[in-house]
Amino acid sequence: MEWEGLPKEKRRFAEPRELVVAQDKTGDYSTIAEALESVRAFMDFDVKIYVKKGTYKEKLIIPSWLQNVEIIGEDVQNTIITNADHANMNNMGTFRTYTVKVEGNHITFRNITIENNAPKLGQAVALHTEGDCLRFINCRFLGNQDTVYTGVAGTRLYFEDCYIEGTTDFIFGPSTAWFENCTIHSKANSYVTAASTPENIKYGYIFNNCKLTAEEGVDKVYLGRPWRPYAYTLFMNCELGKHIVKAGWDNWRNPKNEKTARYAEYKNTGEGADISQRVSWARQLSDKDVKMLVKSEFYTFSNTWDLY
Repeated sequence: MEWEGLPKEKRRFAEPRELVVAQDKTGDYSTIAEALESVRAFMDFDVKIYVKKGTYKEKLIIPSWLQNVEIIGEDVQNTIITNADHANMNNMGTFRTYTVKVEGNHITFRNITIENNAPKLGQAVALHTEGDCLRFINCRFLGNQDTVYTGVAGTRLYFEDCYIEGTTDFIFGPSTAWFENCTIHSKANSYVTAASTPENIKYGYIFNNCKLTAEEGVDKVYLGRPWRPYAYTLFMNCELGKHIVKAGWDNWRNPKNEKTARYAEYKNTGEGADISQRVSWARQLSDKDVKMLVKSEFYTFSNTWDLY
């Protein structure tokens, strides 16, 4: 590309399609925040930001005026964005604890770990999403309570080949999100999901071909509880470990939620997939029910989105 031949001091202002972040200063920038700051607002072309191995102690916001940005780590195990805010620090509250907050649309993360390594003293979000059409491919999300917050109703998210860990409600919020071939790892006896899908939104969370695992000694985990009454969560074709309780789902101490929550399963396997003692208000879907549950249908409630 023409801009690659420019001197480094001029290269930053030539609207490059590719940037490199390296802590040893061999790239264009030494922090991810600096690279994001250099990207032009409301671009009609794609920009790729390549992030070299390292632990980046940053609290990042990808603002609403950025779009068509792809952030690509060199190695998922060794390219880490980390922070340690939690809800009980200076009355911070849950929603300001994020390590990475994504407000922009059409943003992709690949091969990166996003971590909130705060001690177990309260809610501590690693990933907070507000933008639409966000993709996370081969990423890790590390934390305890409230690891991944999908924060805006009507926004569409896609997670593929990701690892997500946590203790309580560690995937939560109102967004529409598809999880494909992900590992969902429980670190305590608690709840995996806490969807808050609005009544007027057709789909909330779908987990397909995922594997639910747990740390040693963890043996009483629920698939989900409704943060709001019309929570939608479906596990299909997943391998559920023995840590999943027989009842499967919890009503969050409110029997009225049993009449509204949209909880379902389909063709799961593993020791935690036994449905003989599942709560009566969770559905077991038929082949006919899931026929239209493909990604193209799942995401078309507003406009089409090419995942790839």
